[in-house]
Amino acid sequence: MSTNSHPIIVGLGPIAAQIVAPILGPDFSYIENPTPRDLEVAQGALVRAAFDFNRSVFESMPNLKVIARTGVGTELVDLAEADARNIPVVITPGSNTNAVAEGALAHILALSKRLGPLTKLVASGNWSDRTKYPVGDLENQTLGIIGYGRIGKRVAEIASVFGMKILAFDPIAEVPASIKVNSVKELLAKSDLITLHLPLTTDTTGLIGKTEFEVIKRGAILVNCSRGALVDLDAALQALNSGNLGGLGLDVFDLEPPKHHPIFDHESVVLTPHVMGLSNQATIATYVMAAQGARDVLTGVKPIAIANKVNLENNKDRSTK
Repeated sequence: MSTNSHPIIVGLGPIAAQIVAPILGPDFSYIENPTPRDLEVAQGALVRAAFDFNRSVFESMPNLKVIARTGVGTELVDLAEADARNIPVVITPGSNTNAVAEGALAHILALSKRLGPLTKLVASGNWSDRTKYPVGDLENQTLGIIGYGRIGKRVAEIASVFGMKILAFDPIAEVPASIKVNSVKELLAKSDLITLHLPLTTDTTGLIGKTEFEVIKRGAILVNCSRGALVDLDAALQALNSGNLGGLGLDVFDLEPPKHHPIFDHESVVLTPHVMGLSNQATIATYVMAAQGARDVLTGVKPIAIANKVNLENNKDRSTK
């Protein structure tokens, strides 16, 4: 436990002190591996994505004034409890935008170029079988982007460099008329490759299921670097086996870590353990933004973004920008 009088901010995950302590500055004490006593007195918490910030954690931190979440997903933070205690939950939008966009394109490339099965083919000495796995192209192919926020837009920018045609659907965000489609099913029917960049809500849970796989353009590739529950894996496996779906890339899962699903064994599936947003640069950026957000709240500055309903209108922005 810190022995000075400076407000304590703890890391729950944890988050490296060498990255965030300089951002918090000398007026705060940062504890990377807090004890129960540290939690009792802490005024702020920097919280990793996989940390379950439930009611019992709130009860262990009676002096808490701010939670700063590394990322934008808050499924593991009890937002209702935060509201009840008038604690803002700061998030870090944009910190990993480029990393996730690059990750989605990496999955698309791996599946289109058949890197998985071709690697096994060479390693097993079956060189003569190489024509059994036709290698696809990105140029002149249509990429459908479902969710046109920061990440979706960045995916479109990168994909355009490959010479891809872009279509996009978003029920809320503004989409340029030149690439906009009016429904998910329309996008699925017209796209050679599809990537998902939507938050998980009651409306988006199971967004891509049996009905959607029946209308998808035959042989299309689907990538999900957003939230696992957007895609019904049982329906996806049926679509892979029927040929309606040509490939599936997953960086996210309904439960993490996931239980084994038969789709994991399919040769046209690429799996990564929810790390596409955790590139070296993105990790540092999201930690820095979280530290900035916690510091802002504790010094009376309005943070960039909060995820819950706490009203911060009374916090005066003291920045000079």
